[in-house]
Amino acid sequence: MSGTRTDVLTLSLAELVARARGLAESGTRTVLGITGAPGAGKSTVVEAVLADLGSRAAWVPMDGFHLDNGVLERLGRRGRKGAWDTFDVDGYAALLQRVRQMPDADAVVYAPTFDRSVETAVAAALPVPAEASLVLTEGNYLLHDHGGWEQVRPLLDQVWFLEVPEQERVRRLVGRRTLDGEAPEQAQAWVRGVDQVNAELVLAGAERADLRLCLPSRARGVRR
Repeated sequence: MSGTRTDVLTLSLAELVARARGLAESGTRTVLGITGAPGAGKSTVVEAVLADLGSRAAWVPMDGFHLDNGVLERLGRRGRKGAWDTFDVDGYAALLQRVRQMPDADAVVYAPTFDRSVETAVAAALPVPAEASLVLTEGNYLLHDHGGWEQVRPLLDQVWFLEVPEQERVRRLVGRRTLDGEAPEQAQAWVRGVDQVNAELVLAGAERADLRLCLPSRARGVRR
């Protein structure tokens, strides 16, 4: 990756899927990071790639390494869940190291996921089978370079950074929280407080991405 400024490309979802398909056909296992601020559309891209590639792709979400709510309470961080220091970054890096290598034909690595309905991680929920030549990992802090996160970027073959206009990104986040049952005032307060602090930290790492991307407006939803 060059140290020069990375231009922002506008690509359709279909074009991004085609690029991911090319990585899956490279002949070796590739780990592709999808990152961006909260509300940038990371899940939309991941879901499209997984739907297209089937068993040739697997998913290892960073959110599966959320610290448990009880742990966050003891650490005094429950009110800022989702910040960079509310994850088990060492566990995340260790799993990425395991999935980097193409395994034996019958080997499976299992990754945790995050159940948003109950706000907790679920262990060993996502299989990474041997035939998965592309492993997608998605999350906010893939390019953060402090607090243990600096060990993540070297484990990723490519990182795509998704960008979206600020007003649209905030609209999505508020919409997502109200759909989950929060009052609009509470949703606005969380997004303008916790989410915005996290977003500014994420945006600071954009230049370390291989590609900076913007999806056309018709491809955008309220997914993260």
